Amino acid sequence: MASSTHPSRRVPARRGLVLVAIGGGCDGGPGRTSFDGVRCPGCSGVEDKVVDSRTADDGSAIRRRRECLACGRRFTTFERYEEVPLVIVKRSGDRAPFDRSKIQVGVEAAAKGRPLDASCIAELTDQIEDQLRLQGGEVTSEQVGLAVLEQLRDLDQVAYLRFASVYKGFDDPADFQREVGLLTKATEPKRHRDP
Repeated sequence: MASSTHPSRRVPARRGLVLVAIGGGCDGGPGRTSFDGVRCPGCSGVEDKVVDSRTADDGSAIRRRRECLACGRRFTTFERYEEVPLVIVKRSGDRAPFDRSKIQVGVEAAAKGRPLDASCIAELTDQIEDQLRLQGGEVTSEQVGLAVLEQLRDLDQVAYLRFASVYKGFDDPADFQREVGLLTKATEPKRHRDP
């Protein structure tokens, strides 16, 4: 990448893209006019053309070389997806930012002494976070708890029961018996009756 003679600055972007403009360097290639919002670091002009585009950061970003149509200066922009912050709406109505470590700690406690290693728990946490992000920017704490239970049900039934006992606030052995009944009912294959 070309060296920069000017410090980079953040340029407002549309629809989840973040553009970072960096001055300096020189590349050639076919050009086209860019969208509004990218200002030249030299003259602050908004009219430019793209002279080169390529992927960067293992495909997670697009690097574009641009040429200002007003002053002729070339600069680089990077386009990256900006994740929408995930907010948890608690039972009390309070809102808090999503903290994946809370899920991980809860699952680790439920899986203590079980054959679930750290990478398995990290993968489970990733799946839950992805599932929650697909539901939108705000999810309830109930949705988080149910997502954890759903993932644990298929992974380890003992860890599922431990997590359920805390999440659902079991008070006596009958609560465990009821949950075991629901768990076995949901996971046992149907048996065929002989005529």
